Amino acid sequence: MCGIAGHLGVHADEALLDRLLATHPGAGPASTARDDDAALAARPAHDGAGLDRLATSRGGRFTLALDGELYNRAELRGDLETLGHDFGVGSDAEVVLTAFTEWGTDGLDRLDGAFALAVWDRDTRTMTLARDHFGVRPLFVAAAGSGWLVASEIRGILDSGVHERRPDDRTIYRYLRFRVHDDGPATFFAGIERVGAGEVVTLGPQGIERRHYTRLREELAELARSPRPYTPAAADEFRSLLTAAVRRRSASTGRVGTALSGGIDSAAIASLLDAVEHEAGGSDAQDTWSAVYPGSRIDEQAQVDAVTAGLGARVEAHRFEPTPSEFKKDMRDLVRTQEEPLGSTGPYTQYRVLQEAAQRDTVVLDGHGGDELLGGFGAHHLIHLRALKGRSAALAASELGRSLDVLVRRGRPHVGDRLRGRKAVAVTSLLGADFARAHAGEVHDVERSDLRKRLVDDLFVESLPSRLRTTDRNARRFGVSVRLPFVDRDLARFVFGLDDEALIKDGLGKRVLRDAMRGLLPDSVVDRRDKVGSTTPQADWFMRLKNHIYGEFLSESFANRPYFDQTAVLHAFEGWIKGSNSVDSMTIWRILNVELWLQEFFDEREPEAEDVAPPVKTDYEPNARKQLDLVTADGTSVRRYPLRTDLYAREDDLEAKTMTYIDRFFSGLLEAGDEHVAATTGRWYFFISEKIVAITQGRSFFIWDIKVGRPARLLSRYVTRTPAGIGLGSPFTMQLAIEEAGLPRVLFASAGGAIGKVLGKRGLFYDLVGGDIRAIDGPTEYSVYPANVSAKLGPKDPDDVAARLSAAIRARVPAAYRDTFGGTVVMDANDIGRNVLGKDAPGSKEHYELMFADNPLGQGSEQTPMAIVFEQPPATTP
Repeated sequence: MCGIAGHLGVHADEALLDRLLATHPGAGPASTARDDDAALAARPAHDGAGLDRLATSRGGRFTLALDGELYNRAELRGDLETLGHDFGVGSDAEVVLTAFTEWGTDGLDRLDGAFALAVWDRDTRTMTLARDHFGVRPLFVAAAGSGWLVASEIRGILDSGVHERRPDDRTIYRYLRFRVHDDGPATFFAGIERVGAGEVVTLGPQGIERRHYTRLREELAELARSPRPYTPAAADEFRSLLTAAVRRRSASTGRVGTALSGGIDSAAIASLLDAVEHEAGGSDAQDTWSAVYPGSRIDEQAQVDAVTAGLGARVEAHRFEPTPSEFKKDMRDLVRTQEEPLGSTGPYTQYRVLQEAAQRDTVVLDGHGGDELLGGFGAHHLIHLRALKGRSAALAASELGRSLDVLVRRGRPHVGDRLRGRKAVAVTSLLGADFARAHAGEVHDVERSDLRKRLVDDLFVESLPSRLRTTDRNARRFGVSVRLPFVDRDLARFVFGLDDEALIKDGLGKRVLRDAMRGLLPDSVVDRRDKVGSTTPQADWFMRLKNHIYGEFLSESFANRPYFDQTAVLHAFEGWIKGSNSVDSMTIWRILNVELWLQEFFDEREPEAEDVAPPVKTDYEPNARKQLDLVTADGTSVRRYPLRTDLYAREDDLEAKTMTYIDRFFSGLLEAGDEHVAATTGRWYFFISEKIVAITQGRSFFIWDIKVGRPARLLSRYVTRTPAGIGLGSPFTMQLAIEEAGLPRVLFASAGGAIGKVLGKRGLFYDLVGGDIRAIDGPTEYSVYPANVSAKLGPKDPDDVAARLSAAIRARVPAAYRDTFGGTVVMDANDIGRNVLGKDAPGSKEHYELMFADNPLGQGSEQTPMAIVFEQPPATTP
């Protein structure tokens, strides 16, 4: 994939163009042109194809940077030669620039291709930007002081160093509330706008001016007002036009493959590409690339196999099965790649298809655009029924009767929600109150009565723009050129010139395509009545990944966002898992996607570690960024040895399992070296985290197993969270507190706590509620699974636990260490605070809390929930 960039009115370092190009690894060298405070650059494709992406006119007035490709270069060049122009290499950029020189922006309407371009006019000191008629290739513009930045990718502008990155709250709201995006100039980044499909944008001393250079939208609407009747001959003509579109887009010096989903759009492309290759005398087998999901209702392997079997030896079929674990691993890269949030996880299927295809092919044909052009969505059928009813009740009844199976299949989930009594949950109830209030006036409506108007909207506003964005981003990620035969002006004009009978019949869309491909594709594909589309088994995957998703929703970053009501989101997600509410996986994904997007583009995050297991710590080393030795505030010198363990579970015998790690420590002490032997001669103690004690006592619960009541939801909202932990600031932990102490006592303590705050006395709640309520803790994002999705009560009888562990230790440790053993301490500690919950060791709790002043343990990836602590003899003075 190519890319272009530029700036105007920005005096910056020469590296600005490189930053704007957002160069991917493996991309070729960029070509640049500079003129005082204006500059343009173009980057060739990964394979070096199309090196001539920058062109300057004779005399030097115009300089053009081009991203994309022309499909009518030969015809356009011929027209220009007739007008007296001659050419050098005749590259796409040279032909486009010559057309611009001859006809100005009117010449853009003569271009047939997928392109984005920028033209610098030296004489007028203006920069002209434009995208192709459908907006296949992207282009973004942002103000920078009194100047402008231009780039093919948003991240180029973000990394420019002269643009302040801020989220666009209105766009985020519309995405979360209405599931709309890519439907206008605004992006998810404040101040960064996209150039629209068929739009020309002029930047100059007068600011920014936008207008369309083409009447394609109006032309399609005009054709629809005077349609011709649909006949069998129309199907033949449609097939010829689609074949021509495939032929234009399959021209390449490299290998060409097809993204084959199993639906009729991609199947038609694979079949017609085979015909094109055959007529050209090609001998190479066509590659088809298919993601399959065995066992899922969306699996299309049977249809893929039927299509490839029909093509026989002329196709080399590649199938693979994406898994939820792979999706989890790739999720952040997908978010980073796409630059803006996605409507669903569906683009991950294409992400994986192109990842696989890039190993062999440089061009991949894809079926996107067929649904928008040919009435392939369920909403199109409903609009068609309404239109029929307006013309004739009998016609509408006839169509309704022949499409009942399709309508029942589409409506089953909604009917199921009502029959099961699932609670309706409004998306706005999951949003931050101030955020939702600020955008409460936002509305979004779509065309519901005129099919052709709806198709125009879907082609240019509602649907196709987002598909084109995700396709382009995935293609750039893997260095593949994706071409879309259904996104074609000639094809669109032809289809809009036919009446609605060409589109929808008997509950199925794309009638003209089905008729055109009958006999060329298997009947199981042509007459298929259960539409799937390019998607993933999203709901199934989310159920498998629920602990990971919970972890994100429970994170401090999520809690602090102004966009979400964390408690409501957790409750809704809990209800979705249990099937008790109407929340769907699409809503869950949008919330999750915004959180991951904010983390990726706005939060300060440490660079991701390589996918290599870290070295395992020995018993005689400190945890990372910790130390073994400490001199406490009361002057005691201690050596702390944190012990790495396996995860503890409810069914584990605490004493027996813990003794295996203590045995390991003492058996390896001699080999650890003289320094450690010398450090372990004094009095020693065993410290153990209260978490694993609670786990083995059955006092740790997955949050989705905690039945949260209304009082817990209400009371948790008034808890002040501190850096020390979640405490009772979660409805899950508050519910545990209510169950442990009783609601009356919790209400009494809450009232007392509120009075205490007014009087400046902190902690009165815990004094009044009594028991070990202070030890209740919720899930933390830094903990290892399952602690990251669990809430726990404090351990029961921690003094008794300490005594039992001490007895087991004295019965097992070497005799030399038995006499110096001082006892066991059950400790609740983190990097902010520490609290001894139980002990059988002598002395005050404060003495042992001081030994953990810097918390040497680690219960995340470190997995060190216990430590052996030796008091060190005082240093002798010579």
